[in-house]
Amino acid sequence: MNKVRGRAAEAVADIPDGASLAVGGFGLSGIPAVLIDALYERGTTGLKVVSNNCGTDGHGLGVLLAAGRISRVTGSYVGENKEFARQYLGGELEVELTPQGTLAERLRAGGAGIPAFYTPAGVGTQVAEGGLPWRYAPGGGTVAVASPPKETRRFDGRTYVLEHGITTDFALVRAWRGDRHGNLVFRRAAANFNPLAAMAGRVTVAEVEELVEPGELRPEEVHLPGVYVQRVVPLTPAQAAGKSIEKRTVRA
Repeated sequence: MNKVRGRAAEAVADIPDGASLAVGGFGLSGIPAVLIDALYERGTTGLKVVSNNCGTDGHGLGVLLAAGRISRVTGSYVGENKEFARQYLGGELEVELTPQGTLAERLRAGGAGIPAFYTPAGVGTQVAEGGLPWRYAPGGGTVAVASPPKETRRFDGRTYVLEHGITTDFALVRAWRGDRHGNLVFRRAAANFNPLAAMAGRVTVAEVEELVEPGELRPEEVHLPGVYVQRVVPLTPAQAAGKSIEKRTVRA
């Protein structure tokens, strides 16, 4: 039951090249930065990432992206990362853009064992009809791989599109508090895609800002039960405090 690993490098050591990876966070809020850096140091490449976005230039998943370690991204947002846009438009990266709420539900559904579900999001667009550029030909301009059309069905006079649940080989998430059994609590904006990504991973690794003993977390405050988490990495105070922000606005 003790799922604690002493170092981030140990926790990600068996993630192989070409693995699929669900990663929590929204922008730079709540990203598992320490685990991402450990994966970068290990040299893992060819990763198929599922995440709301792909970090920013020089931060979060942007570190792996800039090093050419990511081959495919399933996400909902490209902005704030010029290298992401450059690789996508230049035919170096395959990108499956998905409506944000649909992406969240696909991760949750995968973790709950639900293979697919119907949603009205994307009906009447290329999301449902197909043709979204997944990969451009080298040099850009020509679409090399386009999204296929999806099944649609009408319920009570309204059209819905069929979306498939997502499961991945591994998941990397960040939590505020966690115990040795893997029960996690997320704080404020970090409770974004982290619980959903954790559910979707077959092996989930969580970096926690504060490690507590089993029984210290009240059952009603646990956001994600330990059954979804296989490894816990306690952060040092310096690591826990190391949080980037995309845009800083200050008063004059």
